[in-house]
Amino acid sequence: MLAELHVRNLALIDEAEVAFGPGLNILTGETGAGKSILIGSINLALGHKMQKEMLRKGTGACLVELVFQIENPTILQRLQDMDVDTEEGQLIITRKITDGRSICRLNGEVTTAARIRKISSLLLDIHGQHEHQKLLYPDNQLEILDEYGQDILALPLERVEDSYQAWRAVCEELKEYEIDEKERERELSFLKYEISEIEDAALVPGEEEELEKKYRLMSNSKKIAESLGEVHRLTGYEDGAGDMTGRAVRELSQVAGYDEALSGFAASIGDIDNLLNDFNREISDYLSEFTFSEEEFFETEKRLDLINGLKAKYGKTTADVLEYQEQQKKKLEKMENFDRQKQELLKKKEELQKNLEQDCRALSDERRKAAADLSAGIRDGLKELNFLSVEFEIRFSRTASYSRKGYDAVEFLISTNPGEPVKPLASVVSGGELSRIMLAIKTLLADKDDTETLIFDEIDTGISGRTAQKVSEKMARIGRNHQVICITHLAQIAAMADHHFEIAKSVENASTISRIRELNSEESVEELARILGGAEITRAVRDNAREMKLLAEEKKKAL
Repeated sequence: MLAELHVRNLALIDEAEVAFGPGLNILTGETGAGKSILIGSINLALGHKMQKEMLRKGTGACLVELVFQIENPTILQRLQDMDVDTEEGQLIITRKITDGRSICRLNGEVTTAARIRKISSLLLDIHGQHEHQKLLYPDNQLEILDEYGQDILALPLERVEDSYQAWRAVCEELKEYEIDEKERERELSFLKYEISEIEDAALVPGEEEELEKKYRLMSNSKKIAESLGEVHRLTGYEDGAGDMTGRAVRELSQVAGYDEALSGFAASIGDIDNLLNDFNREISDYLSEFTFSEEEFFETEKRLDLINGLKAKYGKTTADVLEYQEQQKKKLEKMENFDRQKQELLKKKEELQKNLEQDCRALSDERRKAAADLSAGIRDGLKELNFLSVEFEIRFSRTASYSRKGYDAVEFLISTNPGEPVKPLASVVSGGELSRIMLAIKTLLADKDDTETLIFDEIDTGISGRTAQKVSEKMARIGRNHQVICITHLAQIAAMADHHFEIAKSVENASTISRIRELNSEESVEELARILGGAEITRAVRDNAREMKLLAEEKKKAL
């Protein structure tokens, strides 16, 4: 469950800490006090986008921290499978936003918002103020059905996905064959030209580097020859370094016998003379072999131009050009065997489509079983929510084509009046009725997927009186097996709270601030009186609120 929420510098909240409890947690307060901001802060911590205006004015950064205490062994195992460690079942998610930059942390370690979103889907389910509107769209209805029937639909869905991808790949490949004969001839001619152009060049891997090295040498041959000639003269034995070194050798040899130190000098200068002599001779040999013809230079330049021209057309390197040639050869082979290969692909498509059709049919059969169970569950749930006479069914039709989810299109149909035929939700239900339908569905889904925490932001839209009482009982019943956090404006729902929190807005130091605190029993009665009585709270209103609280406690015991 969500054990703690810490918010700092978000909209009207400068700093707030809330310790939620098990069961039904109710949040009430005046309109505009910041109730929905609190739910928004949870969404923010879970990796959703933040609007700039949500950052509290005059502050540099906002922070949201969620502390979860997880007891469900299934959830703990799934988290472990995702390499998420929990210490004694505790998980801490933190998100800090500074100057547009966001940092998410999981148990103190930096992570991505995408990973947080994936993990949070196991921990809680948030029903926003307008989420019930999603029920009006068939695609969302199919998603709800698949989520409800995930135990029996997971494998058929996987098979359909695989079959669809294989079938779709062949369909895409066949598009290459949708050309007329003239276009095909042009394509053949162009492919043959490109392949021939590369083949005629007779490219050799690594050749380009050697040619560039050779060309660089030839291009600078004059400068190289002049420099080496001067080096040969300066190190030579005609007024060069060699001549000077030779003299030094002769001078030292005349006196070397007089002292051992002089013998060492003589040996050293002798080595230098030998090295210089070898160096001078090697320079001379290099110069004598350093010749090439203008024709050789021209041919090297021409070859490089050819290679660079091919690279400009077909790839950055010689290897790329050769790879491109192989690709074009394969295309040419396809084009030359156009009719045969097209027929083979059409046959393959037909076989894959048969497999896909079978997998879609198997998926549809299982979906219909899940739909029967879901319809029955929704009918029962709606009766608990004060739909006195209700019929609900899920109608199937077939889409025009296949998709990765099969060929089923579903539509939720309902009748809320005796004798009336079932009709699509959009043409029958009001906003309050739609909210109750979504509540019934959320309850069924929560029981299916082990979600510990359900959050409802104003699920009471468009309801009152006896219907509100039924909704409150439903919320209390859900709270027996799940943690429920609910924002409400209705006293009937607030009276059922196991933990009642008030969000209030005040002005401090010329700044508007929202505060949140948990109410004790007497304060909860006073808050119920405020909801019931509005501007003026009389003794009768307080007595009514106290009686409502007592009746709610008795009702919870009987659930």
